[in-house]
Amino acid sequence: MSKHIDSEQKLERVLTQALKGLPLRRAPGTLELHVANELEQRAALPWWRVSFAHWPAAPRVAFVAVCVALVAATILGGVFAFAGDRSFNEATAMVLSWVHPFLAVVSSAGGVATLLVGIIPPLWLYGGMALGIMLYVALFGLGAAAYRLYLRPSSVGDDS
Repeated sequence: MSKHIDSEQKLERVLTQALKGLPLRRAPGTLELHVANELEQRAALPWWRVSFAHWPAAPRVAFVAVCVALVAATILGGVFAFAGDRSFNEATAMVLSWVHPFLAVVSSAGGVATLLVGIIPPLWLYGGMALGIMLYVALFGLGAAAYRLYLRPSSVGDDS
């Protein structure tokens, strides 16, 4: 075990010396100026022009409340437009009568899925999951290979 640690330390020293011998790469002279200007411009933006996560707490809460109110008003407006001159209780009952068949279909589909999972042997389910994972990994690998071979700009990594 000590021999393995010694060889790792020796390798680390050799790599450190090799990397220290490389010349430092200089950034373009205008880069610092561009970065400083961009930071100043971003710092000067008003709070409503920056990301929502950086807004003060009160405007965030107010914005979410207004959005919730608009969604509720839209839904209620749709119910009243659909119901016409009926009362709110009649309109709600009418809308729920339309939703009930949809919920029955979803419930039936869930029952069928539960039945199928109970019938299919577990080995087939595990095999299907393994096949799905392998296909996903293959898709990821092919995408990475396509990017490296065809889509990557040729100037990336060039020293010239």
